[in-house]
Amino acid sequence: MNQLVANYAPIESPQEDKNLLFPIFLKTAQLKLLIVGGGNVGFEKLNAVLLNNSTTSVKVVAIFIQQKIKDVAADYPNIMLEERDFHYDDLEGIDWVIIAVDDKEVSAEIRAMAKSRNLLTNVADTPDLCDFYLGSIVQKGHLKIAISTNGKSPTIAKRLKEFLNENLPEELDQSLKNMEQLRSQLKGDFAYKVKYLNRITKGLLKKNKTQKSDWKLVSWLILFTCLAALFVLYYFGPEKVQSIVPVSVSFLKGIDHSFYIMMITGFIAQMIDGLLGMGYGVTCTTVLLNSGISLPAISSSIHTAEIFSTGAAGLSHYKFGNINKKLFFVLVIPGIAGAVLGAILLSYLGSRYALIVKPALALYTFLLGLRILNYAFKKKQRSQKVKRAGWLAACGGFLDSFGGGGWGPLVSSTLISKGKTPRFVIGTVSLTEFFVTFSSAVTFFAMVGIGHWTIISGLVIGGVLAAPLAARLAGKLPRKVMFFATGSMVIFWSLYNLIRALQ
Repeated sequence: MNQLVANYAPIESPQEDKNLLFPIFLKTAQLKLLIVGGGNVGFEKLNAVLLNNSTTSVKVVAIFIQQKIKDVAADYPNIMLEERDFHYDDLEGIDWVIIAVDDKEVSAEIRAMAKSRNLLTNVADTPDLCDFYLGSIVQKGHLKIAISTNGKSPTIAKRLKEFLNENLPEELDQSLKNMEQLRSQLKGDFAYKVKYLNRITKGLLKKNKTQKSDWKLVSWLILFTCLAALFVLYYFGPEKVQSIVPVSVSFLKGIDHSFYIMMITGFIAQMIDGLLGMGYGVTCTTVLLNSGISLPAISSSIHTAEIFSTGAAGLSHYKFGNINKKLFFVLVIPGIAGAVLGAILLSYLGSRYALIVKPALALYTFLLGLRILNYAFKKKQRSQKVKRAGWLAACGGFLDSFGGGGWGPLVSSTLISKGKTPRFVIGTVSLTEFFVTFSSAVTFFAMVGIGHWTIISGLVIGGVLAAPLAARLAGKLPRKVMFFATGSMVIFWSLYNLIRALQ
């Protein structure tokens, strides 16, 4: 016992100038929280709790409760709202308390009542009355880091949180899972396991940070190159561009130059789609419309080629762990149904669809693009529930077949505008798109047949070549850049189609 005590440092004086807080992590799912106050501060506290555990049981009591708190409570059955005065009996069955009331005297009175029941209490903006603080939280999957400045500077805590969020790699969560599996398989005592795990993880963060920086640079370069190439194809037109495509190898001279244009178009379209989560159908349609091909033929050719590129992209996204399986199963069946219906109607109606559907879609996506741009300049928001995602997928599938493009701009944009992580949105929507385009292509084949094999083969080869790299780059651009580029892409596509519809 004496030896054990000797290994510990002596207890230091409480007057020493240092942070004496003891950090703990609460299992809030097992504890009931009372928040007194329904204003902006109360909303911030509620938001912070739900971001860490959305299953926390919360009771909010306030004379007036803001509408945004009511909107949050509508999505969470574990939140109870009572719009009235606070009573002492509200503390019954409560485990911890957050007081977010503007009146300092009222806050102190409620705090005294909570302490009479030995409840841990936080009083907003009053450190002297707090038993605990809500620190800044950094989370990467199962890894969670809490930051405290001992109440000295919340701004410094916020900046540290932003720094760690930006520099800690997303791959850390997968590393934690791998380490858990490895640890369970190791033999030997505790000291051996610690030594072994320390050795194999040495330099992990440095390596991942370097890799992340390299992929981010590659993403930037490829995005600018693809957008520049798309502008050239759109501005000059395929016929002018194909006249300057060099073909110096003798065994390639017999191939139609349009094949190379389509291969380049397929590559560019798939890279843009992988980086931004949309753009394949839009890019191909934009180029092919300048070639004088009928709309049903364009849509059938794009969807036939897209079977291969989306198959390769979906497989690559699955390999790189970019798939949200729950979201996939919500989207896939409605998306297929919408695609089949759109292909059937387009086969019957032909180009007349542009007078009705395309302007409406373009106007909706234009407004959606503005909303996404707004997200680029806002701080990260709490992810919102996507209501009626099945209907969203059905509309996306329908418009993709009926309009020769629209799955990405409609489905990906809506999901991203709800604050969903772009990487998982892009991966999941891309995998779902394989099934949507396959259904559409089969329907077109049955209704109108498939021609223009030069176009299809070029798009297939270009798209398949780009798919693995595009999937690897998904989500590598900074969050603000992803939102800005996605919003700009949607707005450009919307204005382009509005102008064409009004001509």
